[in-house]
This record gives sequence, C-alpha cells and structure tokens, in this order.
Amino acid sequence: MEDEEDEAIRIALALSLGEDPDALPLGTPPQKVTVDLTLDDDDDDERSNVLPVVASAHSTKPRGTIPVQDGKALELNGIREGGKDRHQSTSSSQSTWTPPSSSSAGIGGLLGGLDRRKMEEERLARLKKRKASELAEDHQEGNKVPTTDQQRGSTEASDSSNSRPLQRRKLDWPPSDFAASLLSSSGQASSRSSYSTSDKGRTSLDKPSLPFPRGVVKKTWCRSQPRLGDDIKIEEVFQKDKLRMAVLSSFQWDDEWLISKLDMSHTRVVLVAFAADDAQKKEMESNVPRDRIRFCFPPMQSIGAMHSKLQLLKYDDYIRIVVPTGNLVPYDWGETGVMENMVFIIDLPKLSNDDKEKGTLTTFGQDLSYFLTAQGLDDKLVDSLKHYDFSETERYGFVHSICGSQGSGDAWKQTGYCALGRVVKGLALGSEAPVEVDFVCASLGALNDSLLNAIYYACQGDDGLKEYHSRTTKSKGKLDRIVRSHMRVYFPSRETVERSRGGPNAAGTICFQSRWFQAPTFPTDVMRDCTSRRAGILMHSKIIFVRLRNERSGPSASQVGSPGGFVYVGSANLSESAWGRLVKDRTSGEFKVTCRNWECGVILPADSHRDDNGRDGWSVFDKIIPIPMAQPAAPLAEDGPRRPWFLQECH
Repeated sequence: MEDEEDEAIRIALALSLGEDPDALPLGTPPQKVTVDLTLDDDDDDERSNVLPVVASAHSTKPRGTIPVQDGKALELNGIREGGKDRHQSTSSSQSTWTPPSSSSAGIGGLLGGLDRRKMEEERLARLKKRKASELAEDHQEGNKVPTTDQQRGSTEASDSSNSRPLQRRKLDWPPSDFAASLLSSSGQASSRSSYSTSDKGRTSLDKPSLPFPRGVVKKTWCRSQPRLGDDIKIEEVFQKDKLRMAVLSSFQWDDEWLISKLDMSHTRVVLVAFAADDAQKKEMESNVPRDRIRFCFPPMQSIGAMHSKLQLLKYDDYIRIVVPTGNLVPYDWGETGVMENMVFIIDLPKLSNDDKEKGTLTTFGQDLSYFLTAQGLDDKLVDSLKHYDFSETERYGFVHSICGSQGSGDAWKQTGYCALGRVVKGLALGSEAPVEVDFVCASLGALNDSLLNAIYYACQGDDGLKEYHSRTTKSKGKLDRIVRSHMRVYFPSRETVERSRGGPNAAGTICFQSRWFQAPTFPTDVMRDCTSRRAGILMHSKIIFVRLRNERSGPSASQVGSPGGFVYVGSANLSESAWGRLVKDRTSGEFKVTCRNWECGVILPADSHRDDNGRDGWSVFDKIIPIPMAQPAAPLAEDGPRRPWFLQECH
C-alpha cells in the first residue's frame, strides 16, 4: 500500500513539474483534460492536476500588475483612485506606501514560478494524514456540522501558515487523468468543514444545511479586534475546501494573497478584471493556466473603473452570492488590522433535476443576470443561475451600474441611480414623505446638489425623472435646501485618519480632493465625520441607510410588516461616475443614463417601525446590519482637524 502511494506521489510530482512521466512504471502519458468553466457540476466530475499555489500575504517581492484606465499599469495590491497611484504593503502592524511598479504584467504574472515540488509533497502528506484520520473516525461523526468555535479555529489556524517568499518558476500545470483520479480519491472534504458535500444517501428532495440561507450582512474580520459574531474572514467566505468554482471581481488585486486563499486543485476561477486593450488581455491570459483560470474583461469607456466586487461561489449543492465593499487585497479583509469593510452573503440551494426545468429567477436574479450579461460573462454561466432556488432573494434588490450610456427604450431604468429608484419602488419601500438618508462612503467625487438630489429621490423610489425635472426648472434651489436637511454624508476627517491605527499611510484608498470640497457648489453642510465603532480602524465601506418616516398614528404605527427603511451595501461611492447622470439624447430626444464605472450592491429592507428609545429611528437596522460608524457623528469643518481627509495628504 505504501509503495503504491509513493508511486502516486512520484507521478503527481512529475506531472506538476512539467516533467515527462513516460518512464514511470505506472503508466501511459497523461492526456490533457479541458475543463469548461461553464459546465454545470453534474457534468464536471473531472479534476485536472492543478497544484495548490500558496503565496505569502507578507511577501516582500513586487506584486503582479493589472492595467488601469489611463493606460498605465496598476499594482495588483496597489491603489488607483482619485487619479493617484499608491502601493500598500501587507505588514500586519501598519501599512506603508511605496511607488507602484511600472511593469505591465497581467494578474497571473506571479501565479507561476513557485517551489511546487515542496508544496506538492506537503499537500499530499496532508491528504494522506487526513485520509488516515477519516478512516479511523465513525462515518456518522464525520458528517457532523462543526460548532462555530471549531470553524473559527480552523480558519484562524491558517494565519500561522508559512509566509516565506516562494521561488519563482514558470508554472505549466499540465492536467492528467491519473492525477485527477488521485485528487478525487484522496482529496476528500475535511470532517471539520462547516458543510458536507458528500452525495451519499442524498436524494433530489434533500436540501443542504446552508450557512446563510436567508442572507446576512457582516463586517470583515479585523486583526486585533474581538470577534463578536458580526464579522467574517475571507477564508470563511471562500470555504476553499469545498469551493468548486469562483467568479471574482475586484478593482484592486493581490494575486499571491488571493491564490493563497483558494485551493486550485479543485477550484476553477473566472476573474472579472480591467484590461487596457487586446494586447493587455492576451498578455494577462497567457500568464495563467487556462484549464483553471479564465478572464472576463467588461467593456470600458476611455475613463472610469471596473469597480464592482461581486463574487459568485459555486459549491456542490449551492451557490453563494457575495457582495463586498472591499477589494481582493489583504488590508480590505482586515489582515493588516487597519481597515474594515462590509459584506453581504446569501446561500441559494441547488434545485433538483425535476425542478430545474421550471426554475425561474426573482427580480433580484433577473437584475443579477442582466448585469453579468452586460459584463460579458459566458451565457452558459449566466443561464446556470436558473439551476438554483432564488426564492429567498424575493425580499432583496440587486442594484448595479453599467459602464457606458444606456438609453434604448427603458434601458436607462436598469442601471445607476435610476435603477436604485426602480428597485426601491419595486420592493414597496418608496415614500412620498421625506426620508432620512445617511450615506457612508470611502471616496467622494465632485459632489453637488444635482447628484445629492438624484440619490435622495431614488431612495424615495423615484426612477430619476424627478431629479431631471428639478435640475431643468426654476424650483431647483428650494428642493436643494429640502434635500440637504434630510441627508448626511459620512467621510473621515483628517483627525480621524491621523489618530487611526495605521495613520495617514493606511488611508490611500480613502479618496477626496480639496479642490472639490472648496468649490462653491459643494454641499459642505451635509458632511459628517466617519469614525468606526472599532477604535482606530478606518472604514472602506459603502452603505446607504434610509429611514422611512411613519406618518401614521395609533396602534398601527408599530404594525408588524410596516417597513422602517432599507440599507444599500455595495461598491458604489458617492460620485457621478458610480451612479450616473440622466440626460436626454440630443438626436433621439430619449432619456439615457451614463455611468463611468461598473458597480453593484444589494438593497435589504429594514425592520418594522417600533419605539427605539430615543435612537431617532436607527433601531430598525438592528436585525439587518451591524452599524459600523459611531453615532452621533460630528459635522466636518472647512479647516482645522475636523476638515475632510484629502488624498494628497497620503505620504
């Protein structure tokens, strides 16, 4: 038995290192297996011999790069917002900034060149040990769902993994039938997994025990902060031991860190990323193993950003939809202990074969599919969403911004702030009475009353026409004053940044320009200081809190089911690039909305109205989202320590 396992290890090593296995006693040369990323799980029982690639989040090597819209190269773990490039290290104590590399290598540039022989030996040793322990355990005990503490211990153990820099080598990753069977037989799920993917004894009527079947909003975990049950780590989001396929989007990337969070031996990946031109696309695609990693390049304008952070994570029995406010870099997921984000997660079970034929999507699912199709994702992948039960998304809304102009027919209602208003109204969350809007953001554009009005009216359920007419009529000034009295924008002051754990060097992704703030059209009176409830932590979140006024009196004022408001959680900051602008086309006379960015987010209805003990209506969010910012928030000033943080102060 040991001789057979040693022989298997020798063959797997030869294949993984690109060496000729013909001379090995066991066999015939491997046949290449092409893995179609769009195939459904039922059709994909093959595994290619792709080695797990582990890279340190604390490596001192230069990272790979991905291009940005001005034609230059963006470091995958660097910064590109507000027209200024920065690069942040991944030190666990405090972030430091260094100039970005001028290299233009793709995101896959550092996926190769690793010490794969050592990694393969370690991986197979782990699998051998795991297999032995599983054989000794009772099968029933092995299928138990672990406690929260067990899951936490499993994920925290990964923090202590070897962080030495790995040797660079070209990574060929040749798939083989033998290696596929080796991985399939020995790479079984750990008994500590929070959800078993075993098909034994299951019928089409069985439903998996899903971690988040009704949806949840959590803070990202942050190093050195206590875990109170309202946060989540990237490892807990990915669940890499069970992850079959991942569609990942980001504005910033750290490729080594990202790959260290995945198990590429059984996970296929689609990266939704920006590329400047066809040459850049080919370069990026040539740097990754096509059997495991594919790219999707959404169409872009000459300016703007692929700013969406959407994740679709596919497991054997369910799909996880993840909408974070952070990018795929370690500091956005709390690993440097200086920054926090928010993330929405919902797990949707796979339909039985009988139900697949009649599977339909909710409005949430339809808007999600519309967005994915516009980005250019494969039709088969988008259509596969119908294989999952979207019924639990009925109460939620999916809101997106599509880069470019949308104006044919009612297409302008499908994206940007016009879509925000449409979805709010569709969820019966609109209101003709004044609403209270609190917008938390990490970047601000050249804000003015027109954009402020557009967001405010959308939060009342307007599809954009009210703001358009107010912008083109003489009643604009009066409406501006009304909106300002009911809206607040949260952005950190210079003092908040300087007193944070990371200091100014950790604030390179918090972007605002002094010239915009000093413009006479800027609504300074709506600005509030954004400080996290986690002492010393900066916020990179994008959230809109909307509190609906209850004009009714008597017992019905606290009637169960009466919405108290809603929350938006997503990627969109407060800028015209993110939310768009509605105009009339000069040629056709039809409405069109133009956005410069790709963005997406989720709307979650808040709790019903009730007495909140003087909290001014904020209690409606208690069961929906862990409110991240301190309240009440101090107004920002035009100068002094309470003036806004400006990007040019990042050194």
